[in-house]
Amino acid sequence: MTAAPANLTADVTADLPDFTTAAYKDAYSRINAIVIEGEREAHDNYMALGTLIPDQAGELSRLARMEKKHMKGFQACARNLSVSPDMAFARTFFQPLHDNFQIALSCKKVVTCLQIQALLIEAFAISAYHIYIPVADPFARRITEGVVKDEYTHLNYGQAWLKANFTASREELIEANKANLPLVHSMLEQVAADAAVLAMDKENLIEDFLIAYQEALTDIGFSSREIVRMSVQALA
Repeated sequence: MTAAPANLTADVTADLPDFTTAAYKDAYSRINAIVIEGEREAHDNYMALGTLIPDQAGELSRLARMEKKHMKGFQACARNLSVSPDMAFARTFFQPLHDNFQIALSCKKVVTCLQIQALLIEAFAISAYHIYIPVADPFARRITEGVVKDEYTHLNYGQAWLKANFTASREELIEANKANLPLVHSMLEQVAADAAVLAMDKENLIEDFLIAYQEALTDIGFSSREIVRMSVQALA
């Protein structure tokens, strides 16, 4: 299982940006909206997964409630900085992954739904929160530190289910990776300019995401060679 770092604040040494500038608040309005929308999507996705895995509906409902709590925490972060989240931007940002999840859900493709939500989106969130914590304002840092510990629980849920069902899931996982990993790469590129204003480095974001995602694939059962091939094919 993927473990959360023992001390999430150990590397909080970076120079902090000026949280009061118009440029910071403008970029924050989109970054904050993305995390709010991401947590809302996660809530809905876990509830939907409960209809596909009824024997796990209770646990999936618990994970969903955690995501709603996270959403409210990030809404409080925006209010703390007197920023209005750009939710229209965030919905557009998530639309491709949202659409792919809904298509998989309608086809009852549990594996693809888990790959999108419990692997890709959770790894995306964990990487973003790791890079954000050292440069966050004090209020948002406290909120985000609590959230990122929870996200490892969600990533580990997907890992555990897919690992237990690896033989039956293998080919669908490969296809889901091919369809959805490029979308996340594009999302990371799309957010790079705003992230830079918040002192979040794009290369660090991408590296942290790939580490979290590839560690999950390793735990599930893929070999290092297979993971490299999956990454190259999907990002080519």
